[in-house]
Amino acid sequence: MEWIKDTFGTHKPIIAMCHFRALPGDPYFESEGGMERVVELARQDLNGLQDGGVDAVMFSNEFSLPYLTKVRPETVASMARIIGELKSDIKIPYGVNVLWDPIASIDLAVATGAKFIREIMTGVYASDFGLWNTNVGETIRHKTELGAKDLKMLFNIVPEASKYLADRDIVDIAKSTVFNNRPDALCVSGLTAGAETDSAVLSRVKKAVPETVVFCNTGCTVDTIERQLSIADGAVVGTTFKIDGKFDNLVDQKRVQAFMDKVKSVRA
Repeated sequence: MEWIKDTFGTHKPIIAMCHFRALPGDPYFESEGGMERVVELARQDLNGLQDGGVDAVMFSNEFSLPYLTKVRPETVASMARIIGELKSDIKIPYGVNVLWDPIASIDLAVATGAKFIREIMTGVYASDFGLWNTNVGETIRHKTELGAKDLKMLFNIVPEASKYLADRDIVDIAKSTVFNNRPDALCVSGLTAGAETDSAVLSRVKKAVPETVVFCNTGCTVDTIERQLSIADGAVVGTTFKIDGKFDNLVDQKRVQAFMDKVKSVRA
Protein backbone atom coordinates (compact mmCIF):
# COMPACT_ATOMS: atom_id res chain seq x y z
CA MET A 1 0.00 0.00 0.00
CA GLU A 2 3.05 2.25 -0.05
CA TRP A 3 2.03 3.55 -3.44
CA ILE A 4 -0.78 5.60 -1.87
CA LYS A 5 1.61 7.83 0.07
CA ASP A 6 4.02 7.96 -2.88
CA THR A 7 1.26 8.99 -5.29
CA PHE A 8 -0.92 11.27 -3.16
CA GLY A 9 1.44 12.44 -0.43
CA THR A 10 -0.92 11.38 2.35
CA HIS A 11 -2.83 8.45 3.77
CA LYS A 12 -6.60 8.22 3.27
CA PRO A 13 -6.47 10.41 0.11
CA ILE A 14 -9.48 12.17 -1.36
CA ILE A 15 -9.58 11.93 -5.16
CA ALA A 16 -11.94 14.60 -6.46
CA MET A 17 -13.82 14.20 -9.72
CA CYS A 18 -13.50 16.92 -12.34
CA HIS A 19 -16.49 16.18 -14.55
CA PHE A 20 -16.18 17.39 -18.13
CA ARG A 21 -19.34 18.72 -19.72
CA ALA A 22 -20.73 16.93 -22.78
CA LEU A 23 -18.13 16.66 -25.56
CA PRO A 24 -18.30 16.69 -29.37
CA GLY A 25 -20.22 13.62 -30.48
CA ASP A 26 -22.20 13.46 -27.23
CA PRO A 27 -25.98 13.96 -27.46
CA TYR A 28 -25.96 16.95 -25.08
CA PHE A 29 -22.89 18.75 -26.41
CA GLU A 30 -23.59 22.48 -26.49
CA SER A 31 -22.22 23.52 -29.87
CA GLU A 32 -22.92 27.21 -29.22
CA GLY A 33 -20.25 27.44 -26.52
CA GLY A 34 -18.16 24.76 -28.16
CA MET A 35 -15.01 23.24 -26.74
CA GLU A 36 -13.91 26.63 -25.42
CA ARG A 37 -16.82 26.61 -22.98
CA VAL A 38 -16.10 23.01 -21.92
CA VAL A 39 -12.48 23.94 -21.18
CA GLU A 40 -13.53 27.07 -19.30
CA LEU A 41 -15.91 25.16 -17.02
CA ALA A 42 -13.38 22.38 -16.46
CA ARG A 43 -10.80 24.95 -15.39
CA GLN A 44 -13.30 26.54 -13.02
CA ASP A 45 -14.06 23.19 -11.40
CA LEU A 46 -10.39 22.20 -11.23
CA ASN A 47 -9.45 25.41 -9.46
CA GLY A 48 -12.33 25.06 -7.01
CA LEU A 49 -11.24 21.54 -6.14
CA GLN A 50 -7.56 22.36 -5.81
CA ASP A 51 -8.12 25.54 -3.82
CA GLY A 52 -10.55 23.61 -1.61
CA GLY A 53 -7.71 21.30 -0.62
CA VAL A 54 -8.33 17.91 -2.27
CA ASP A 55 -5.41 15.50 -2.58
CA ALA A 56 -5.84 14.53 -6.22
CA VAL A 57 -8.20 14.99 -9.13
CA MET A 58 -9.63 12.59 -11.69
CA PHE A 59 -10.82 13.91 -15.04
CA SER A 60 -13.81 12.11 -16.56
CA ASN A 61 -16.35 12.55 -19.33
CA GLU A 62 -19.17 12.32 -16.80
CA PHE A 63 -21.65 14.20 -18.98
CA SER A 64 -21.19 11.96 -22.04
CA LEU A 65 -24.60 10.48 -21.26
CA PRO A 66 -25.75 7.91 -22.21
CA TYR A 67 -22.38 6.18 -21.88
CA LEU A 68 -20.65 3.92 -24.38
CA THR A 69 -18.65 0.85 -23.39
CA LYS A 70 -16.35 1.47 -26.34
CA VAL A 71 -15.90 5.20 -26.83
CA ARG A 72 -15.33 6.99 -30.10
CA PRO A 73 -12.05 8.69 -31.06
CA GLU A 74 -13.50 12.20 -30.74
CA THR A 75 -14.14 11.62 -27.03
CA VAL A 76 -10.53 10.74 -26.21
CA ALA A 77 -9.26 13.54 -28.48
CA SER A 78 -11.51 16.09 -26.76
CA MET A 79 -10.48 14.97 -23.30
CA ALA A 80 -6.80 15.11 -24.24
CA ARG A 81 -7.27 18.66 -25.50
CA ILE A 82 -8.96 19.75 -22.27
CA ILE A 83 -6.30 18.22 -20.03
CA GLY A 84 -3.59 19.69 -22.25
CA GLU A 85 -5.05 23.16 -21.88
CA LEU A 86 -5.35 22.68 -18.11
CA LYS A 87 -1.80 21.35 -17.65
CA SER A 88 -0.34 24.62 -16.44
CA ASP A 89 -3.13 24.92 -13.85
CA ILE A 90 -2.83 21.40 -12.39
CA LYS A 91 -0.99 21.43 -9.05
CA ILE A 92 -1.91 18.01 -7.64
CA PRO A 93 -1.70 14.36 -8.82
CA TYR A 94 -4.29 13.48 -11.43
CA GLY A 95 -5.88 10.50 -13.10
CA VAL A 96 -8.37 9.90 -15.89
CA ASN A 97 -11.53 7.89 -16.48
CA VAL A 98 -13.01 7.55 -19.97
CA LEU A 99 -16.45 6.12 -19.29
CA TRP A 100 -16.76 3.15 -19.75
CA ASP A 101 -13.71 2.13 -21.75
CA PRO A 102 -10.52 0.93 -20.00
CA ILE A 103 -8.46 0.82 -23.19
CA ALA A 104 -9.34 4.43 -23.98
CA SER A 105 -8.60 5.38 -20.37
CA ILE A 106 -5.11 3.91 -20.66
CA ASP A 107 -4.55 5.71 -23.97
CA LEU A 108 -5.59 9.03 -22.44
CA ALA A 109 -3.46 8.46 -19.35
CA VAL A 110 -0.36 7.77 -21.39
CA ALA A 111 -0.98 10.79 -23.63
CA THR A 112 -1.52 13.21 -20.74
CA GLY A 113 0.82 11.88 -18.05
CA ALA A 114 -1.93 10.78 -15.66
CA LYS A 115 -0.84 8.69 -12.68
CA PHE A 116 -3.90 6.44 -12.43
CA ILE A 117 -7.10 5.32 -14.10
CA ARG A 118 -10.36 4.01 -12.68
CA GLU A 119 -12.56 1.71 -14.77
CA ILE A 120 -14.68 -1.40 -15.01
CA MET A 121 -12.03 -3.90 -16.09
CA THR A 122 -13.47 -7.26 -15.06
CA GLY A 123 -16.80 -9.05 -15.21
CA VAL A 124 -19.87 -9.36 -17.43
CA TYR A 125 -23.00 -7.39 -16.55
CA ALA A 126 -26.62 -6.76 -17.42
CA SER A 127 -26.73 -2.97 -17.44
CA ASP A 128 -28.56 0.15 -18.53
CA PHE A 129 -26.04 0.22 -21.39
CA GLY A 130 -26.91 -3.28 -22.61
CA LEU A 131 -24.86 -6.44 -22.17
CA TRP A 132 -21.61 -5.14 -20.73
CA ASN A 133 -18.54 -7.29 -21.26
CA THR A 134 -14.87 -6.74 -20.40
CA ASN A 135 -11.51 -8.24 -21.34
CA VAL A 136 -9.06 -7.59 -18.53
CA GLY A 137 -6.32 -9.68 -20.14
CA GLU A 138 -6.41 -7.46 -23.23
CA THR A 139 -6.59 -4.32 -21.06
CA ILE A 140 -3.50 -5.15 -18.99
CA ARG A 141 -1.55 -6.24 -22.06
CA HIS A 142 -2.41 -2.93 -23.73
CA LYS A 143 -1.04 -1.09 -20.69
CA THR A 144 2.16 -3.13 -20.91
CA GLU A 145 2.53 -2.56 -24.65
CA LEU A 146 2.34 1.21 -24.12
CA GLY A 147 5.09 1.06 -21.50
CA ALA A 148 2.80 2.38 -18.76
CA LYS A 149 4.23 0.17 -16.00
CA ASP A 150 3.82 2.88 -13.34
CA LEU A 151 0.19 3.67 -14.22
CA LYS A 152 -1.97 2.68 -11.25
CA MET A 153 -5.11 0.69 -12.02
CA LEU A 154 -8.20 1.27 -9.87
CA PHE A 155 -10.68 -1.56 -10.49
CA ASN A 156 -14.32 -0.61 -9.95
CA ILE A 157 -15.88 -3.92 -8.83
CA VAL A 158 -19.41 -2.60 -8.31
CA PRO A 159 -20.36 -1.05 -11.66
CA GLU A 160 -23.04 1.61 -11.57
CA ALA A 161 -26.45 0.85 -13.09
CA SER A 162 -25.64 -2.82 -13.62
CA LYS A 163 -25.46 -6.26 -12.04
CA TYR A 164 -23.18 -9.27 -12.50
CA LEU A 165 -24.77 -11.82 -14.83
CA ALA A 166 -23.65 -14.57 -12.46
CA ASP A 167 -24.93 -14.46 -8.91
CA ARG A 168 -21.60 -13.85 -7.17
CA ASP A 169 -21.04 -12.50 -3.68
CA ILE A 170 -19.02 -9.28 -3.46
CA VAL A 171 -16.43 -11.02 -1.26
CA ASP A 172 -15.85 -13.69 -3.91
CA ILE A 173 -15.57 -10.98 -6.56
CA ALA A 174 -13.02 -9.06 -4.52
CA LYS A 175 -10.90 -12.12 -3.77
CA SER A 176 -10.84 -13.44 -7.33
CA THR A 177 -10.21 -9.98 -8.80
CA VAL A 178 -7.18 -9.55 -6.55
CA PHE A 179 -5.84 -13.06 -7.20
CA ASN A 180 -6.28 -13.00 -10.98
CA ASN A 181 -5.52 -9.37 -11.81
CA ARG A 182 -3.36 -7.81 -9.08
CA PRO A 183 -5.18 -4.46 -9.06
CA ASP A 184 -3.56 -1.47 -7.40
CA ALA A 185 -6.91 -0.71 -5.78
CA LEU A 186 -10.52 -1.83 -5.67
CA CYS A 187 -13.35 0.72 -5.82
CA VAL A 188 -16.70 -0.01 -4.20
CA SER A 189 -19.69 2.01 -5.45
CA GLY A 190 -23.35 2.77 -4.97
CA LEU A 191 -26.00 2.54 -7.68
CA THR A 192 -25.05 5.75 -9.52
CA ALA A 193 -22.76 8.75 -9.21
CA GLY A 194 -23.61 10.44 -5.91
CA ALA A 195 -25.33 7.35 -4.48
CA GLU A 196 -23.95 6.36 -1.08
CA THR A 197 -21.75 3.28 -0.94
CA ASP A 198 -23.05 0.71 1.52
CA SER A 199 -20.65 0.73 4.50
CA ALA A 200 -21.39 -2.92 5.23
CA VAL A 201 -20.40 -3.91 1.69
CA LEU A 202 -17.31 -1.72 1.88
CA SER A 203 -16.33 -3.38 5.15
CA ARG A 204 -16.80 -6.89 3.79
CA VAL A 205 -14.59 -6.12 0.80
CA LYS A 206 -11.82 -4.60 2.92
CA LYS A 207 -11.85 -7.55 5.33
CA ALA A 208 -11.72 -9.98 2.40
CA VAL A 209 -8.62 -8.35 0.85
CA PRO A 210 -6.86 -6.53 3.71
CA GLU A 211 -3.58 -6.17 1.82
CA THR A 212 -5.25 -4.43 -1.15
CA VAL A 213 -6.15 -0.75 -1.28
CA VAL A 214 -9.94 -0.25 -1.17
CA PHE A 215 -11.57 3.07 -2.05
CA CYS A 216 -15.10 4.23 -1.31
CA ASN A 217 -16.14 5.21 -4.82
CA THR A 218 -19.45 7.10 -4.61
CA GLY A 219 -21.76 9.01 -2.30
CA CYS A 220 -19.38 10.34 0.37
CA THR A 221 -20.60 13.48 2.13
CA VAL A 222 -19.29 15.60 4.97
CA ASP A 223 -21.62 13.64 7.27
CA THR A 224 -20.53 10.16 6.11
CA ILE A 225 -16.86 10.54 5.26
CA GLU A 226 -15.62 9.80 8.79
CA ARG A 227 -17.46 6.47 8.82
CA GLN A 228 -16.34 5.55 5.30
CA LEU A 229 -12.69 6.42 5.96
CA SER A 230 -12.75 4.32 9.11
CA ILE A 231 -13.09 1.38 6.68
CA ALA A 232 -11.65 2.47 3.34
CA ASP A 233 -8.13 3.53 2.40
CA GLY A 234 -9.42 6.65 0.67
CA ALA A 235 -12.36 7.94 -1.34
CA VAL A 236 -13.33 9.17 -4.79
CA VAL A 237 -15.64 12.15 -4.39
CA GLY A 238 -17.64 14.10 -6.95
CA THR A 239 -21.27 15.08 -6.46
CA THR A 240 -21.05 16.35 -2.88
CA PHE A 241 -18.48 18.94 -3.95
CA LYS A 242 -20.99 20.60 -6.27
CA ILE A 243 -23.37 23.48 -5.64
CA ASP A 244 -26.20 22.16 -3.45
CA GLY A 245 -24.69 18.69 -3.76
CA LYS A 246 -26.36 18.16 -7.14
CA PHE A 247 -24.73 16.16 -9.94
CA ASP A 248 -25.50 18.62 -12.76
CA ASN A 249 -23.98 21.64 -11.01
CA LEU A 250 -20.47 23.09 -10.93
CA VAL A 251 -18.04 22.78 -8.01
CA ASP A 252 -18.67 24.83 -4.86
CA GLN A 253 -15.29 25.58 -3.28
CA LYS A 254 -16.81 26.22 0.15
CA ARG A 255 -18.32 22.73 0.19
CA VAL A 256 -14.94 21.31 -0.83
CA GLN A 257 -13.17 23.16 2.00
CA ALA A 258 -15.71 22.04 4.61
CA PHE A 259 -15.38 18.44 3.46
CA MET A 260 -11.59 18.51 3.48
CA ASP A 261 -11.53 20.13 6.93
CA LYS A 262 -13.52 17.13 8.12
CA VAL A 263 -11.13 14.74 6.38
CA LYS A 264 -8.09 16.39 7.97
CA SER A 265 -9.66 16.01 11.42
CA VAL A 266 -10.27 12.32 10.69
CA ARG A 267 -6.66 11.83 9.60
CA ALA A 268 -5.39 13.55 12.71
